[in-house]
Amino acid sequence: MLMFVAAMLSWSQEMPQSVMLSDSVSMMQQTDTVAKKQNRFQKFKTRIKERIDNKLNEPYDTTRNKGYWWRAMKHGKVDFNDSTMGYPKFLKFCWRTYKWGDRAFNSYDTTYVKSTGKNWKLILKSDNWIDSYVGRPFDDVRMVMNSNLVSNIGVSLSFMAVSVGYSVAVSNLVHGGKLSNKVDFSFTCARFAADAYYWENKNEINVTYTDKRVDDDSHEFRMSGINRKAMGVTAYYFFNNRRYAQAAAYCFSKYQRRSAGSFLAGISFQHFDVQFDVEKMPESTRELIPTQADAPRILYNDYCLLFGYGYNWVLGRKWLLNFTATPYVGYRHNHFRNNDEAVSKWSLNLRARIGAVYNHKRYFVGLQFYADHHRFKSKETYLINSTLNFVGLVGVRF
Repeated sequence: MLMFVAAMLSWSQEMPQSVMLSDSVSMMQQTDTVAKKQNRFQKFKTRIKERIDNKLNEPYDTTRNKGYWWRAMKHGKVDFNDSTMGYPKFLKFCWRTYKWGDRAFNSYDTTYVKSTGKNWKLILKSDNWIDSYVGRPFDDVRMVMNSNLVSNIGVSLSFMAVSVGYSVAVSNLVHGGKLSNKVDFSFTCARFAADAYYWENKNEINVTYTDKRVDDDSHEFRMSGINRKAMGVTAYYFFNNRRYAQAAAYCFSKYQRRSAGSFLAGISFQHFDVQFDVEKMPESTRELIPTQADAPRILYNDYCLLFGYGYNWVLGRKWLLNFTATPYVGYRHNHFRNNDEAVSKWSLNLRARIGAVYNHKRYFVGLQFYADHHRFKSKETYLINSTLNFVGLVGVRF
């Protein structure tokens, strides 16, 4: 019996060692298999690269005739500055139009502004922002509403003067839903720039209000069910366009070599819409707004003229700091959907932005701050709504 127990104990002690050896051999085999697969992929990648390099570098007929542009394109040798490429009629017309536009709208004093030499840019960004509202909807009622901080992550892709970007709230990716997102578009050249945007925010909002009809106390609560949307288009002209490059600070397609500034003027259209979803409101507010038909709505269009100034400070060889401020004044068409009344008045707005850029060869890092304020006032009401943005980004030119 003792010998049986001893044998059993001995077996139980030896089994883990056997299992460990077996697991070790299995892991080594798996590692070896992965390494072989990686080596095969690396060899395949190397062969493809060698074939492409050989194709691009192999000799070809460089005779400057009508077919030269096609031979040069197949070998990656097309030069937009070469007037002897031998383009056919339509392509030559397009090339001449491009060159004319480049001279007319994208010409700089090279002692102040230098091209990066790259046409494409890929940017990854972290966009952090809030929207806020201060107003008096009635004579004795004052309200302040501030959204929670929204953290978006996004990407932008640019080709020459055109840039398109998209960002979405991190909470959307983690928890699902569609709480916040942004889409933006811009076109920037030496003489003028234009940008368009669309954003929406359904995140919770903090509300503080005082109703002197009841008491003088300040009441505060958090609230969901307020959906905010905005879109706009702005275009402006740079007066000192030979020496000042807005693109160096915000589009990263130019280098500002010496500090310079410029006055700018343009036009702006902005559409703003705030809707209250009664079903998502707390019970305390349901007493004041029992049905969706009773819910207030902020809905307006702004048509404005703007005039401002921008300045680029060149700090050393790689750093650039920009400040741009553009007040704009115009006509606001206000819609109050709860009583089908429309009120139109003058509006006074302000947009300011600060940008800092560090350039290192074809890579760049940037920090940007945007503030957009809209002010409207009538005899009985007023509203100031603002959007504040802080953006961190990293990008590469290619």
